[in-house]
Amino acid sequence: MRIRTALATAASAALLLALPVGTAAAATPVADPKPAAQQGEPCGDLKLSGELPAPPPGMAVQQQVTIGEDCAPKLGPVKYVPSSSSAPTTRKASLSTAAATSSTSSASSTTGQHQLRSWNEMYDCCNIRMTGLYTTSTWETDDTRVTTASTEARQEWNREPWNAGWSLKSSASTDDCTTDCTTSRSDSTADFTYKGIFDITGNRYANTHHSSIELKPDGTASCTFDVDLRNTFIGWNWQRGCE
Repeated sequence: MRIRTALATAASAALLLALPVGTAAAATPVADPKPAAQQGEPCGDLKLSGELPAPPPGMAVQQQVTIGEDCAPKLGPVKYVPSSSSAPTTRKASLSTAAATSSTSSASSTTGQHQLRSWNEMYDCCNIRMTGLYTTSTWETDDTRVTTASTEARQEWNREPWNAGWSLKSSASTDDCTTDCTTSRSDSTADFTYKGIFDITGNRYANTHHSSIELKPDGTASCTFDVDLRNTFIGWNWQRGCE
């Protein structure tokens, strides 16, 4: 069975990527093409990037990218849904959590206070969430400046019995400006490794998530996401969004 390494980016009308205009999402194999594969077959390394606009108040914007039978990413539609039905707020006991976020309730826009949550998650072919990076941003504005801003990051990962499964290797979060800013940008990264029933060595799988949030003085924002995967499988899917 041949394993291919792919570098891919996903694009759509509502998704801004680091690709030339008009370029469609595609995988670039470095090995010979292989026959049509089935869900759960290996695809090698993959990197995905994309941007979503912050949705209107009370709404969430989300998108899913699935690794298809040809090991190329299949871009799902950008969806706007009520925020209560999309944000990942409930987790099973088998998941581990690092750090804590502030309350997710949004302040009144008339006070110049704003809040934005984002999620950046990787699921396997059985739709089990393997790893995830989440941010909560809060900022105040006076129409022309971001007067104060802060972003907190949280990481979650799936564990298996006998102290196995995914683990958080490292995480980092930085802000370029938090007081009296034209804009405020936060960058959060989480590196995960896996050692368990699918790889007892701990060297085969790794997921790296990166989320960048730009907060603006008019109360709007943008969410940019990346995920870098060491070894993937058909049927894995990347889910990201903000509200």
